[in-house]
Amino acid sequence: YLGMLLDLTRKHCINSKEQLSSWLTSFFSPLQQEELRELREQPVDPQAEQEIINSIEEVYFSGDSFDMVRHELEKLPPELNLQELEEYRDKLKRQQAAVSKKVADLILEKQPSYVKELERVTSLQTNLQLAAVICTNARRCLSFAKEGFTEASLGLLANQRRRQLLTGLLKSLRTIKTLVTTWLSLPEEDYPGAIQLCLECQKAASTFKHYSCISELNSKLQDTLEQIEEQLDVALSKTCKHFDVAHYNKVQLAYSLLGKTQTAMDQLHMHFTQAIHNTVFQVVLGYVELCAGNADTKFQKMQYKDLCTHITPDSYIPCLTDLCKALWEVMLSYHRTMQWHEDHDNEEGVPVTDGNGTLGADESVFDRSYVKKKLEHGLTRIWQDVQLKVKAYLLGTDMSNFKYDDFIFVLDIISRLMQVGEEFCSSRSEVLQESVKKQSVNYFKNYHRTRLEELRMFLENETWELCPVKSNFNIMQLHEFKFMGQSRSPSVSPSRQASAANPAEVPLFKQYYQGGNPFEMHIDNKEEETEDVLASNGYESDELDKSIYQDYDSDSDVPEELKRDYVDEQTGDVPVKSVSRETIRSRKKSDYGLNKLNAPILTNTTLNVIRLVGKYMQMMNILKPIAFDVIHCMSQLFDYYLYAVYTFFGRNDMYESSGLGLISSRLRTTLNRIQESLIDMSAGAHGTSEERKEKVPSPHLSQLVVLTASGTLYGLAERVVATESLVFLAEQFEFLQSHLDTVMPAAKKPFLQQFYSQTVSTASELRKPIYWIVAAKAIDYEQMLLLMTGVKWDIKEIMSQHNIYVDVLLKEFEQFNKRLGDVSKHVRIPLPVANVLWEHCIRLANRTLVEGYANVKKCSNEGRALMQLDFQQFLMKLEKLTDIRPIPDKEFVETYIKAYYLTENDMEQFIKNHREYSMKQLTNLVNVCLGSHINKKARQKLLAAIDDIDRPKR
Repeated sequence: YLGMLLDLTRKHCINSKEQLSSWLTSFFSPLQQEELRELREQPVDPQAEQEIINSIEEVYFSGDSFDMVRHELEKLPPELNLQELEEYRDKLKRQQAAVSKKVADLILEKQPSYVKELERVTSLQTNLQLAAVICTNARRCLSFAKEGFTEASLGLLANQRRRQLLTGLLKSLRTIKTLVTTWLSLPEEDYPGAIQLCLECQKAASTFKHYSCISELNSKLQDTLEQIEEQLDVALSKTCKHFDVAHYNKVQLAYSLLGKTQTAMDQLHMHFTQAIHNTVFQVVLGYVELCAGNADTKFQKMQYKDLCTHITPDSYIPCLTDLCKALWEVMLSYHRTMQWHEDHDNEEGVPVTDGNGTLGADESVFDRSYVKKKLEHGLTRIWQDVQLKVKAYLLGTDMSNFKYDDFIFVLDIISRLMQVGEEFCSSRSEVLQESVKKQSVNYFKNYHRTRLEELRMFLENETWELCPVKSNFNIMQLHEFKFMGQSRSPSVSPSRQASAANPAEVPLFKQYYQGGNPFEMHIDNKEEETEDVLASNGYESDELDKSIYQDYDSDSDVPEELKRDYVDEQTGDVPVKSVSRETIRSRKKSDYGLNKLNAPILTNTTLNVIRLVGKYMQMMNILKPIAFDVIHCMSQLFDYYLYAVYTFFGRNDMYESSGLGLISSRLRTTLNRIQESLIDMSAGAHGTSEERKEKVPSPHLSQLVVLTASGTLYGLAERVVATESLVFLAEQFEFLQSHLDTVMPAAKKPFLQQFYSQTVSTASELRKPIYWIVAAKAIDYEQMLLLMTGVKWDIKEIMSQHNIYVDVLLKEFEQFNKRLGDVSKHVRIPLPVANVLWEHCIRLANRTLVEGYANVKKCSNEGRALMQLDFQQFLMKLEKLTDIRPIPDKEFVETYIKAYYLTENDMEQFIKNHREYSMKQLTNLVNVCLGSHINKKARQKLLAAIDDIDRPKR
């Protein structure tokens, strides 16, 4: 309202309060004028007036287009009430009066300002009229001046001024041309030079920024600088695969000029990560597409992990080798990058700029510290990426059917890669170890199962013939044990071991810093690795053997004690057994000549087991986390071999029940353990299929091996080869014990100690049950018992001549000695074996003597003396046949003979103390003594004592 009223006052030229009052009077209708007058005359509280104005609805202030009449009509209720309408109308009148009064008051309040402003407008109008007059006069004067001066003079002045302007413009244009030429001729590959020129051009362009062309050039320079940064990023990425010092110098200098050293380092790590992914993907993709041929499969769209599953077994190793080569190049580039920064940190730094000037020394130090930390942190990240890529490759193929050499080659590559990781970032490569362990356990389980089946096949087809090896043979000469080094060979002296020690190994990153690759495949020279362990037809054909034959052609230098009689060959270099002249001559080219240096006794199966142990140790040496699994499988090889030898040659219930303790409790426990844990006794046996899967059927002796022929001493040669090959195998395990102990986890070492103390050490104990069978059948002990029953022992006078059964027994021993010599022509019989055989034979003979004496019904003191005479004659002759001292069970016989002379009390004590005699033998001893120095009462007492001893057994 106020604005409208002001416009109306200007329009009607209202200059005074009186004019305004008259105009307002004419503006309102008579009725309205009357109402306004009444309202003005009424005393109104300003606060109440303001409250009335505030009560007006907001919609009334919305704008000129508002239709207040329509609004009020729409607000009417459906049913009208006259009284309410009048009240509401009065309310609206009060609001209208308050507004009108407010408007009038505001108009009157602003009247002085309006009058003053109106006076200024009037003054301005006068001034404008004066200015119009001045302008008219000026135009008139200018027209007169134009007529007074020539247009030519003014044209000369204008041209001079234009010339000066154009001269300055030409200079500027020449500078601009130089800028354009410089921008167009930016050097390629010289990133620092290009950036330096761009920065200088931008600085110069800022001087001429008022030219429109310069603003466009400046924009192009900025675009160019961005393009240089992009190319610089590409150049930085190239260093991830092939690091070049000169190239990297330029890149780093360029980033320093841009002031983006930290950004460059962030980008570099991103590029290394991308390089690892792209490299492995391209290598694997190349082999997959090569092997797939014309397949329509879109391998390029596959994920790397899925792509690895399409690698064929034939291309697995070459692809893995190329994969490791490529990853080595990436890690070597990272290593050389770190080396570059270390070298440059020690030198005086190049001034670092951000494009606007040189940065402070503090910022440069901060940048270097950031770069150093970033690079050190990136080592672990890069190696982790490498591990994950190789892990995906390893687990992408099932290697359970790989050949052993191929699998070992894979393990060797991964071991070399883990060595790289150790040098790269001191990592233990847990990811790789876990992956390889998973594959190795899977592979080794199938591999070992197959090898056990092969071992059973070898044992069932083994004829137990001697495998001729050289006298200086040891397992370190086999290919499978080359990895252990010659320094561990038992035949190498400590001084030679020290001289053969390998020099300190050069770190891989230092060794291949300038070139080469640790994963290059080298083909070993097979000629240099040819094994030379087998003798020619069992004979060594060197000059040493010739001299040995010559030495044994003549026995002039043989000591007299060696010429007296023969027992068997020795195991040491110096003979310690007594052998007869005839025996030496008969064996000079069979035993001594062949085995002068005691070549090991082993079979082809033994050699295969040793080779298998070497292969197991290779795998264990490469992958130490599965050391326990490998050693456990090695122990199963030995267990199965030991069980087979016992089953073939030592199991005989009749002789095992002899009560002589042929099988110790330790050996019995070991055999039971092997049978329960390893041997599958029958197809219908109890146990789950998984348990039976871990077991192997019991082996069966080949039908070609005959153990019942007396002419061969019941297969003595085969028994010797089998038993002594087992002993030799045990010796090799003992030699390897220290190496196995170093790789065995600490928590599992008790298993290894128990294996050696309970199993390996029992191998030699199998000699007793195996050779006992030979000793029991080689001599006719039953014939001797029959001869002894015909001897009269109740004689009345002392005899000076021994009985015939002694000569028969000694003849049996001489025949046994001869047959033993015949066997030794084919197979060397070591001294421990000969001693066990003789010990068994003598022990059986002595026990047969006691059994024969126990069968005597009547015996006098003279008869007992005859028994002593017979036994002494037997001992005297026997000592000439063997050098075993003391004679086994000598006291067993002598004590029984002398017991005849004991008194009643001493006899009772004898019965209680000597449990080694059977009840029959003790009873016979009491019965024979009856009537001589023991009465019937004492006899009953002694028999009761014997019965008391026998009762716990029953």
